[in-house]
Amino acid sequence: MDILRKILFPFAILYGLITAIRNFLFDKGILKSYSFDLPIIAVGNLSVGGTGKTPQIEYLIRLLSGDYKVATLSRGYKRKSEGFVLADANANAEILGDEPFQFFQKFPNIQVAVDANRKNGIEQLLSKTPKPEVILLDDAYQHRKVKAGFYILLTAYGDIYADDFMLPTGNLRESRSGAQRADVIIVTKCPVDLSLDEQNRIKRFLLRRNDKGINQELYFSCIAYDDCIYSENSKIEISELQGEAKLLLAGIAKPEPFFSYLKNPNDVCLTYPDHHHFSENDIQEILIKAQDSIIITTEKDYVRLKGSLPVEQLFYLPIQSSFLSKGVEFDKKIKNYVGTGTRNS
Repeated sequence: MDILRKILFPFAILYGLITAIRNFLFDKGILKSYSFDLPIIAVGNLSVGGTGKTPQIEYLIRLLSGDYKVATLSRGYKRKSEGFVLADANANAEILGDEPFQFFQKFPNIQVAVDANRKNGIEQLLSKTPKPEVILLDDAYQHRKVKAGFYILLTAYGDIYADDFMLPTGNLRESRSGAQRADVIIVTKCPVDLSLDEQNRIKRFLLRRNDKGINQELYFSCIAYDDCIYSENSKIEISELQGEAKLLLAGIAKPEPFFSYLKNPNDVCLTYPDHHHFSENDIQEILIKAQDSIIITTEKDYVRLKGSLPVEQLFYLPIQSSFLSKGVEFDKKIKNYVGTGTRNS
């Protein structure tokens, strides 16, 4: 794979040139960006996959939904529907995509919508009653047709964008200079005990005064795993699983931390591609390898597997994004923007 990526280096240069021209045209107003009269927060990354967008969106939902009418708008990756869809009682993972359906199930007091055309999606949401007071754009950092009022850029610890290169040689969707559009940068998936010296090293590496003279804020977060696993109608404490054989299943971009948190020597681990749609053959394989043991999966996979595997066997492990420090400062910054933000121009 490394050799192939090096061979494809000229295509990375071409791809980088195309994205740079596109960004230049948006920056100069030659390609039009649309603004809206309400606070819009865009969460995304420069790299493909695995930076923790879903737990970060959920963090914002928890932060804001008690005070505002919140809506999330996602592309709905690998969904089997088309156009704008607003989640309702008939929604499922095939209609919405796994991550939006997860939002819908966990947060019944918000609106959850999907539309690849974010401009149309926002217009549709604003035509609904009740009208949202703040919209969270999921994975929309490169969606320049909409101009959000606040941009959160995520980059995973150990896979920081500044060390990467353009697709297909590297994993960047656009040039590293695209980070200049961010209001804040969050280094996600950090070790819980990440030292201040290491945080300061990363900070010096990433936070350079950009060409507009704006200093960005940098935060560090980790993935906090729940102390329990959950099924449709029960829960088990992780401590009770020590020594018990089980099947661990993940169809996410970077599943290693999930396996590491739960794995015992006798466990069976199954890995599938990110956003995988489980076929009948997959289900049979899972049941055969699990036998009568419990099956633990990620929350994102659970919404796709629910109904296909026995209720008494299928469990999921919830996660949350947690700041190593300055979480109160981050919350205040977001609430201040939403409380004063109107038109995103």
